[in-house]
Amino acid sequence: MRYFLSFLALMIMTTACQSSEPQVVLKGHRFMVELALTPEDQALGLMFRDAMPADRGMLFIFPDQRMRSFWMKNTRIPLDILYFDEQLRLVSVSENAKPCRTPRCTSYPSTGPARYVLELNAGQAARLGVQPGDELELRLD
Repeated sequence: MRYFLSFLALMIMTTACQSSEPQVVLKGHRFMVELALTPEDQALGLMFRDAMPADRGMLFIFPDQRMRSFWMKNTRIPLDILYFDEQLRLVSVSENAKPCRTPRCTSYPSTGPARYVLELNAGQAARLGVQPGDELELRLD
């Protein structure tokens, strides 16, 4: 019995550690996110991926707030691109950004300065009913 309790305690601690994966909450919905912090990670983004689970996304964190523009070069899945300012308020959304496999790709600029950019599967922004000014909650630790 003592070994079983030790095993159970170990399993609970392991599960607790796994829940520390970075997350964001938008309009009450939680998304597990990969962080794009370095210029290399940000340049790669979600390129070359064939799918992404509905409860997942990628969060780009930039060192400053300014106008941002993303493109979909070598991205295989359509995305919603959500731009947030320093106070984590939604600035603008580019919905259903299409994959691009050609040398010239459409740019999807923010309509105002942004420091954070959240990429989700296309359709999530509409499903959540996001509006400018909506707040993003970060749970990064």
